[in-house]
Amino acid sequence: MTTTYSTDTGISLTTNLHTVKEMLKHAEPHIVLDKLAKQFTMPQNKKLQIQWRRPVPFAANTAPLQEGVTPSATGFSYETVTASLAQYGEYIEITDVIEDTAEDPVLSDASMILGENLGRSREALLYSIMKAGTSVSYANGSARSDVNTTITNNDIRGIVRSLRGNKARPVTRVLDSSPNQNTVNVEAAYVAFCHTDCVADIRNLTGFQPVADYGTRKLVCEHEFGTVEDVRFVASADLSPFADAGDTKGAMKSTTGTDADVYPVIVVGQDAYGCVSLKGTKTSGMNSVELILNPVGKTDKSDPLNQRGTVGYKTWFVGQRLNETWIERFEMAVTDL
Repeated sequence: MTTTYSTDTGISLTTNLHTVKEMLKHAEPHIVLDKLAKQFTMPQNKKLQIQWRRPVPFAANTAPLQEGVTPSATGFSYETVTASLAQYGEYIEITDVIEDTAEDPVLSDASMILGENLGRSREALLYSIMKAGTSVSYANGSARSDVNTTITNNDIRGIVRSLRGNKARPVTRVLDSSPNQNTVNVEAAYVAFCHTDCVADIRNLTGFQPVADYGTRKLVCEHEFGTVEDVRFVASADLSPFADAGDTKGAMKSTTGTDADVYPVIVVGQDAYGCVSLKGTKTSGMNSVELILNPVGKTDKSDPLNQRGTVGYKTWFVGQRLNETWIERFEMAVTDL
């Protein structure tokens, strides 16, 4: 993961580098949705708007050519999806008293917490975009407020049929976890993201294959837990449900004990959504994390007694659904165990 460093006479580059590595090491386990997004790099000084463009495919041509007659030319165009970047950041303040008296490794722990915050923040931003898609179906009924049953094999087949009918390609490559912006190939399948509460009901589906039985098959990511037919499932506790949004709970899980919680299961094909990459080839710019260290003891007019220091980060982010028909949201309830 590419970073930029803030150096200072009061703290060594070695300490800076170690802190960056600690922060990003703890961000990686919380990044799930990012791994299947179509990644884009954004150089500096290119304003805040990014465009995703793709050629509009032609319809099938079933008309034969007529002898000696030149056919009319076919128009060629692009579909464009635009979005604007925004900047995000977080910091922790460390006082001189803590630095002088604390037994805990404060800088290391602060880096860990910031790393977790960075990973969860990107996930939350991308999740809010993905679960707002227009292609949706329900475990029962025709609206979120009707839902109070769990997922079935026929539900999964219906989702796959819809994705195939809309020409969504199965996922065959994902972003790896190396420091560089590389992808790895995986066995073709559609990929479903869900909350960890959904795992038990999905495991109970007919034909479920856990990752323990995969053999040499590569995982989409470390959070993948199994496959049902043409769909590989990935679970994360950060993909929260709509609390009490369904119908009367019955045997389903509920936050308040009255109405069922509704869990989005987001099933995607290749290149269904995109985001600006956190891993770039440059050492600065809008694809990097900027670590900012202001150590205790650095003289500043806002801190005349040198009592405070801070450690924090800044980063840029934007995500977008690139094709509404290649990303399906299925809303379900889960069994109250």
